[in-house]
Formats: sequence, C-alpha cells, structure tokens
Amino acid sequence: MPYKEREISKMYYTMGEVSAMFDVNQSLIRFYEKEFDVLQPKKNKKGNRYFTPEDLENFKIIFHLINDKGYTLQGAKDHLKNNMGDTRDNQRVIDSLESMKKFLLEVRDQL
Repeated sequence: MPYKEREISKMYYTMGEVSAMFDVNQSLIRFYEKEFDVLQPKKNKKGNRYFTPEDLENFKIIFHLINDKGYTLQGAKDHLKNNMGDTRDNQRVIDSLESMKKFLLEVRDQL
C-alpha cells in the first residue's frame, strides 16, 4: 500500500508565501487588508505580516468574489457583511470540489 503524504499546514504564512499562493502582488494583499476588516494578519515588531489559515480563507473568499464573480470592492464588502456564513460554506464546497477534481484528474492520468 503506497504511503500517502499529508498536507503540511502552517500556523502562519508570510506575505511572500501568500502572494505566491494567489499569484498576486504584495501591494494587492496590503490593499485588501486596508479595505476589508475580516483580514487581520498578525504583525511583529518589525512590521512583517503573518497570515493565519483563517486569514487565508478570508482572503480566498474576497479574491473569489472580486476576481471570479466580478464584484466591486463595495459590493464584496456588503456581501461579506450580510452573508459571511453562507459565503464561507460556499467557499468550502468550492474547495472540496476543486480537490475532488484534482484527485480525479490524477486518477485519469494514471490509467
């Protein structure tokens, strides 16, 4: 039986890691941090930002609303304010479907 690797999850991600994950500039992440109250990265004495997995989930939701669904900044703020629970549930479903798609593509490539 082959060994299945676990996904490594970190407690904190640096600004560079987050920008690489989403393939965006660091300035966009700083801008979204100012605009959206749900993004609250920890800052050390030097001022470096450290994002928690919860911050990453919130950023992923914001990124999805603005880039994929075409919301304006104000529209995304209003949507998050009124429907945060539903939006998180929807994002979890999207993430699980994407991981299932990735798995099925791997299975297809092995055949």
